[in-house]
Amino acid sequence: MSALKDRLRADLTTAIKARDDLRSSTLRMLLTAITNAEVAGKSQVELSDDDIVGLLSTEAKKRREAATAFEDGGRLEMAAKERAELEVLTDYLPQQLTEAEVSEIITAAIAKVGAAGEGMKAMGKVMGVVTPQVKGRADGSAVAAEVRRQLSA
Repeated sequence: MSALKDRLRADLTTAIKARDDLRSSTLRMLLTAITNAEVAGKSQVELSDDDIVGLLSTEAKKRREAATAFEDGGRLEMAAKERAELEVLTDYLPQQLTEAEVSEIITAAIAKVGAAGEGMKAMGKVMGVVTPQVKGRADGSAVAAEVRRQLSA
């Protein structure tokens, strides 16, 4: 079993004993999402830590988007709840990259694949090199936007 999944289960037990409703409900939701991902498809699989980090990133993105939507709709209490869940999820994500670090990785990838003068045609090649380096540590849409910006410059 993955170490991250073990940690999530142990933290859930601790949160339940401490009567931390927010943390326990968020961890339950996350463990349910992991179980659903493991049993989806034709055969059951055991998710690796990398797979779980990817799932965590997806759940965190859902919380960010939901909080924004609730704020736009004037439902501030629901937005606050989503942001609180996001904080719990970020405890389990790897350290997020800064914009400058993402920019450096992209610049190095463009040089590596020789895409400097190709423009947007090289987007796929660059993203193929960059994605494994930033997976779980940066928002994919922000990374793609930065790649577009650097390729069009």
